[in-house]
Amino acid sequence: MKRLTLTSVFALLFTGLSILSLRGAEPELDLAPARWIWYPSQRTLSNTMLMLRKEFTLDSVPEKVSGWILADSRYRLWVNGQRVQWGPAPADPRWPEADPLDIRSYLQKGKNVLAAEVLYFGLGDGTSPIGKPGFICKLEVGNRLVASDSTWLVSVARSWPAGQYKRHYVRAFQEEFDANRYPDGWRQADYTPGSEWVSAMELGGRADRSQLATDYPEYLQDYWASNRDVSRIRPRSIPLMREYWVPVSKLAESMWLTWDQDPRTYFEMNTPHSYRADRTPCAVQENDSTWSVVASDGRAAVLTFELGEQVVGFPAFTIDAPAGTVVELLTHEAHEVGGPELLNTHFNAWSRWTCREGRNRFEAFDFESARWLQLHIRNFTGKVTVSGVGLRRRIFPWPHDPAIRIGDPAIQRVMDATVNTLNNSAQDLIVDGMGRERQQYSGDCGHQLHAVMGTFGETRLPRRFLITYSQGLSSEGYFLDCWPAYDRLARVMQKQLGLSNWGPLLDHGVGFVFDNYYYYCQTGDTTHLAETLPRLLRSFDYLTTLMNPADSLLPVENLGIPSVWIDHHGYKKSRHKILAFNLYVSAMCQYALAPLCELTGRTADAVRARAFGEALQQACVRRFWSPERQVFVCNLPWEREEGETRYHDRDLATAVLFDMCPGGKTARSVELLAEEPAEMGFSYPANAVWRLWALIKANRIDVVLNDLRTRWAGMESVSLNNTLQEGWHAKPDNREQWSHCPIAPLIVLQQGIAGIRPLEPGYGRFEIAPQPGDLTDAAFTVQTVKGPIDFAVSGKRGNRRLSFTVPAGTTAELVLPAGEKVPFPPVASEGGDGLQNGLQDGVGRGLSDLLHDGQSGACRYRIDGGRKVELRLRHL
Repeated sequence: MKRLTLTSVFALLFTGLSILSLRGAEPELDLAPARWIWYPSQRTLSNTMLMLRKEFTLDSVPEKVSGWILADSRYRLWVNGQRVQWGPAPADPRWPEADPLDIRSYLQKGKNVLAAEVLYFGLGDGTSPIGKPGFICKLEVGNRLVASDSTWLVSVARSWPAGQYKRHYVRAFQEEFDANRYPDGWRQADYTPGSEWVSAMELGGRADRSQLATDYPEYLQDYWASNRDVSRIRPRSIPLMREYWVPVSKLAESMWLTWDQDPRTYFEMNTPHSYRADRTPCAVQENDSTWSVVASDGRAAVLTFELGEQVVGFPAFTIDAPAGTVVELLTHEAHEVGGPELLNTHFNAWSRWTCREGRNRFEAFDFESARWLQLHIRNFTGKVTVSGVGLRRRIFPWPHDPAIRIGDPAIQRVMDATVNTLNNSAQDLIVDGMGRERQQYSGDCGHQLHAVMGTFGETRLPRRFLITYSQGLSSEGYFLDCWPAYDRLARVMQKQLGLSNWGPLLDHGVGFVFDNYYYYCQTGDTTHLAETLPRLLRSFDYLTTLMNPADSLLPVENLGIPSVWIDHHGYKKSRHKILAFNLYVSAMCQYALAPLCELTGRTADAVRARAFGEALQQACVRRFWSPERQVFVCNLPWEREEGETRYHDRDLATAVLFDMCPGGKTARSVELLAEEPAEMGFSYPANAVWRLWALIKANRIDVVLNDLRTRWAGMESVSLNNTLQEGWHAKPDNREQWSHCPIAPLIVLQQGIAGIRPLEPGYGRFEIAPQPGDLTDAAFTVQTVKGPIDFAVSGKRGNRRLSFTVPAGTTAELVLPAGEKVPFPPVASEGGDGLQNGLQDGVGRGLSDLLHDGQSGACRYRIDGGRKVELRLRHL
């Protein structure tokens, strides 16, 4: 009997073209003589936690200590009782990345111990599509080798119940922890293991291949690696996350609950009407970080704490309580004081902790995205004391801190919120939001690559995004639009039975080609293309098979397993997306895929891609361009039938950005984008950047700045969480994401207000075309691979000062908008006295007039690198 299970779905990934001709494209690791090890067993239940120990003795701490560690699904490493790190980074299970070990500072003369808590999900997670149990470690301590093998001791961590149920569709681990069953001191070197500790079992499998290629059975889903030679271990390609402590800012409210039903049933099944609330405060604050509660009547206490802003990390608290006291820790992105008594309104975001007598320090094993932490304390009599409530925040160790100062308070708030949002969403993956899915998408989420590079100067994380996302290519040729993640593997099965509208999104695969191209433009790096370009071409080949011969367009409905999304705002009918999807594919083929093919010597593929893109563009014009109105109408073929005219900002923006309007007639498109009439659909925030890009191109920065001051600054999350939410409006105490990924404001800052973009890949030559609009004070830094560009502008139009730096080894081309010019002839002084009429000494050296654009009235100047330029702009 042929089974439609994850076995067959995963087999598609193992036998698909995504794995061909890619060996050696990225670095690989062989951790031999280390072995994959696990608890001696023939099956592992979901959410099983193991404890592994390895003791070794040192006569002295050597200068050189290095190694690697990898586990499925997650590990928390301790050395001599000190927490070292948490990992690994989410990855395609065929190509996992081992984390480096830099533990010299934790070692000591004499006995040492490595102690690892290892959690195996066994169930799909937004950060783990599929897996098999396994742990491997190789550590070189001077001339000594410490490697995972049967000499390691392992024990099942009974403080976490094995076989624990799943928390949510894309969250595997619903944590429950009983401190009474946790072995004291096992992470210390002087611990004496008991009979519950046994020798680890070595798994059959090589130390250069992933856990999928071992012989350990995966009983839950009964899959296997059909081609074990495919999988390889790779070294971690990004740094480990930076962690620091963030305490709560205050206790926002406290109250009593009387339970009419078993609270365990409530948390398991979210049963309504299970308790009665008394909002009389139950907590007494003893000092800045300590609160106490005294109970004698069996009621439960609820303490709700507030963080200063929404962050991502590991919630933690200390409680001094009687043995058997139970604490449910709930987290939430948004809460209104006086609203729901329990924060259990956000994807079952709770964990449970059972206390031993006295002082207990608890920290969640997995991370959360939260601004609110709540402790529900029950099963106690007498006094309990709560302290040290907060969160161990995790963020990417950016090479540069953002430097943004805007004189406009509303826009400054938006920029601050965007930076904090990016800290939450761009970590070891680049995701949509950490509060719900924690999954890596292209498309609307891929725009983050611009901001990561321009704001922080980080290129390793975008490159990892390109490599790991590309690995989610199906054998049919479409990308699983969120990868590496469980979501789309499950949706493929559901689509077979007609149980979901969410198939792999083809438009995200289109966006991914742009991601590759823009990364190349920003960095000049082409090394990623050895792995990604064959997959991009395979996805292109798949798209060409979809063309409808009746109209020479790609359909958006009845596609089988995949689907077309584009946006969920503003389209009244699915067929209205045909225009946007085809313009998008057309632009991708002509302006992203074809150039990448030419860059790598694939001339024939470039010709094919460009021809296909041109054909789609012509078909769009035939079917959707209105010559009378000089604009694309997304329901033009059905306008009379539907009795109304429909536009969408995504269609119009794409046409403007890629010069797709016949005869260059963009005026009406720009007018609609600026005026937002009722008949125009409007994208949700993560896609709003397309409209803003088009308005910037059309020199309508006035509209863009007004958007930032009103629509963006008016977001509830900006004022309350210092983040950017998923939708244009958000309410507390529900499932909405208050820290998502709509980072358009940072793109506007760098590519609009400063107008900085590379003219050559890697910024050897770049353009500065500033559009400060009515901003009278702004200073910020745009990071490039050639160095930072410090940009500042002050004053009003007609009497404005502009300054910027040009990194050494580069050439800038300054474009001044019509109506504003430098009040002197643009001729360089060779004597070093600067330019006449106002430039400071030496500032004008190397400035020469390249071009007067008669059509736009703009002037273009060339500026050699290694200098700071200061100009006064006058109104003409």
